[in-house]
Amino acid sequence: MGSISARQWLILLSVQFTTILFGLTATSATVILPQLKGALSATQEQISWVLTFNLVATAIATPLTGWLAATLGWRTLMALAVSGFTVASMLCGLVDSLEGLLALRVVQGAFGAPIFPMGQTILLASFHSSQHPFIIMMWGVGGVMGPILGPTFGGLIAEYLSWRWSFFLILPLGLLALVSVLAALSDQEKGTAARFDHTGFVFIAIAIAATQLLFDRGQRNDWFESTETVIELGAAVLFFTMFAIHVLTTRAPLFEPATFRNRNFAVGTTLALVMGMLQYAPMVLFPPLLQELQGYPDSLIGYLIAARGVGNFGSFFVVAQLTRLSPRLCLFIGLAIQAVAGMWMGSLDINLTRNDVMWSNVLHGFGFGLCYTPMAVLAFSTMPKRLLTQGNAIFSLTRMLGSSVFVSMILVVFTHSAAEANVNLSSAITVFTRDLIAPWMSALGHLGESHVQARLAAEIQRQASMVGYINAFHLMTLVPMLTAPLAFLFVTGRTADR
Repeated sequence: MGSISARQWLILLSVQFTTILFGLTATSATVILPQLKGALSATQEQISWVLTFNLVATAIATPLTGWLAATLGWRTLMALAVSGFTVASMLCGLVDSLEGLLALRVVQGAFGAPIFPMGQTILLASFHSSQHPFIIMMWGVGGVMGPILGPTFGGLIAEYLSWRWSFFLILPLGLLALVSVLAALSDQEKGTAARFDHTGFVFIAIAIAATQLLFDRGQRNDWFESTETVIELGAAVLFFTMFAIHVLTTRAPLFEPATFRNRNFAVGTTLALVMGMLQYAPMVLFPPLLQELQGYPDSLIGYLIAARGVGNFGSFFVVAQLTRLSPRLCLFIGLAIQAVAGMWMGSLDINLTRNDVMWSNVLHGFGFGLCYTPMAVLAFSTMPKRLLTQGNAIFSLTRMLGSSVFVSMILVVFTHSAAEANVNLSSAITVFTRDLIAPWMSALGHLGESHVQARLAAEIQRQASMVGYINAFHLMTLVPMLTAPLAFLFVTGRTADR
């Protein structure tokens, strides 16, 4: 690996800081929803749009990254993105109505969309390919730690101050990020944009919005029992098909077909979808499990889930070296470790301990950290430099959609498994099976007493819920286990023309 100049270090720190800011802000809002619900007199359904609107806006704006970078240049685009994102975040803390907050969350998501894909593009283009494992590993600290620290940051601020300060305190961080962007970057690529593909953008924007809404709201709408869900599915399929046809037939498409014909990028995008699926799953499953079934306080849950960040951080000490040695093997090992962690989580029972939660999350985080660097290095190793920006936009978008899809999948598995287990357990307890539960019942009283029946029903629900969580963890095992062999489909030993 060649030496890194002072300017390159400045570029790395700037990109890393903006990535941390984006991840921190995007996820800190998740823990203040209960306060927002009361402060804005919103229903549970209404307050869920605070997250949904932001995700949809980010997803729709992400495909614009390549064209905007070629029109404005790196520094101008990143400065505008950070500035708009910071101002919108601060204004979120001033609103007194749900409508105002939703509008600002859309603005926040739209401005923040280029930050993640542009960050990876800038690093891949600014450093020699031999330095990519180390650089992507360093950048991964920001990409991974932001979403881990966000809920903890938001929860502490909301608890000791108010929900408004979760937004206000983004201002100084945003100003620091803006200064670093202006100092480190230049307006590379400026003026190289082709004619903007309005038709393609409309097609992909509608398709992405429909897909995001489909998976974000499907569980609440009881899936295909809802007309809204059927319409969203139809729109997603129709407009994705129209976009694909348009890309193949127009002269200047939003995404060049050559991007998708690159073998390494195609395999990498598939694995990016998987990584997006696995990134947030433990953070979705463990908090309600620990709170509802074990009665853990929010602060302790936050610390236990943050242990996943410790595993991520631990992987950074070895991932660069393993990636240089054999990136495909490193990626395979990372996916295998995540499968093992999923098996561990799936083996837990209702009497799980804090150590079980902490160390299984550490292991999962370690496996996740081992995956991202070799996956990104391999995916873009044969990509021409001119396609890096739009390639990273597609990469980022795929990860985002993967998260939405998998969160919905594990919630479906949990809900249906828990409901089925509840029915099976309830039907197994009758006057004819009373002897089976006699030791437990003797401590409570006679089965005919109403309070004993209530305790029994509550315990059945508790055990059934645990079955649901276990089955969801099994899904977290299956996905990396099935996709780990894809690591060996990457082509190694040659790089793209730079």
